[in-house]
Amino acid sequence: MNNLTYPAPTKVNLFLHVVGRRADGYHLLQTVFRFLDFSDELRFTVQKSGRISLLTPTAGVPEESNLCVRAAKLLQQESNTPLGVDISLKKHIPMGGGLGGGSSDAATTLLALNRLWELGWTRAHLMELGLRLGADVPVFIFGENAFAEGVGEKLTPIKLPSAWYLVLTPPVQVPTAQVFASNELTRNTIPIKIPPFSIAQGHNDLELVVCRAYPEVARHLQWLRRLENATMAAMTGSGGCVFAEFADEAQAHEALTQLPIDMRGFVARGLDRHPMYDFSEQ
Repeated sequence: MNNLTYPAPTKVNLFLHVVGRRADGYHLLQTVFRFLDFSDELRFTVQKSGRISLLTPTAGVPEESNLCVRAAKLLQQESNTPLGVDISLKKHIPMGGGLGGGSSDAATTLLALNRLWELGWTRAHLMELGLRLGADVPVFIFGENAFAEGVGEKLTPIKLPSAWYLVLTPPVQVPTAQVFASNELTRNTIPIKIPPFSIAQGHNDLELVVCRAYPEVARHLQWLRRLENATMAAMTGSGGCVFAEFADEAQAHEALTQLPIDMRGFVARGLDRHPMYDFSEQ
């Protein structure tokens, strides 16, 4: 178990509705999270000294701000374990793209260390801790594609059809707080009920704000929406990554071959569950 490599998969939001705002300023959302088979990779080496360190610094992110380190230190503190860990992180998921990379890294850290440190915490307990690190962390611990409400922490598992995705990565990093603070953001989308609902009913309320502020995001999204075989195209999270959904792998790869020379992207399969779903008890 020690020193194995653990995946931290990305996610896309199939839609994202802003349905209100709490008194403390946090926005009330409705969204559907889908995991994709495209992951960061983490390696953990347990240390008896109690030291927690990141062996692979991320450019522009101080170690004390890295969500992996913060997750490990929070779990160490709350569990009172004397153990520590050395963490190696290999990034594949673009930062600042709305793909949940940092949140996923934090969740994988909590899931892996719960087992490596032999803590025996339940999934619900880990989710409570994860919420203190960020609103998107709990869904990665929850481990199933989910309809989410509240600030993103109220999760209902949802079955989604098999699908493949072409994800484009415009050369911008979109600050989430700036998008949610925008005066142009509508915050009154009528809530939908589950079940039943159709993904086709959904949209991303943040998309217009981001596309106006970042023309490159708008250009990438417009290109996706011209693809014939795509069943949908949207921005994920607060951007700036955008994606198109396809019924099969061949269609997604065919679209990738058509990508203009100045655009970048990747193809990934939609998952039914997080690959580390079994790493915590109910």
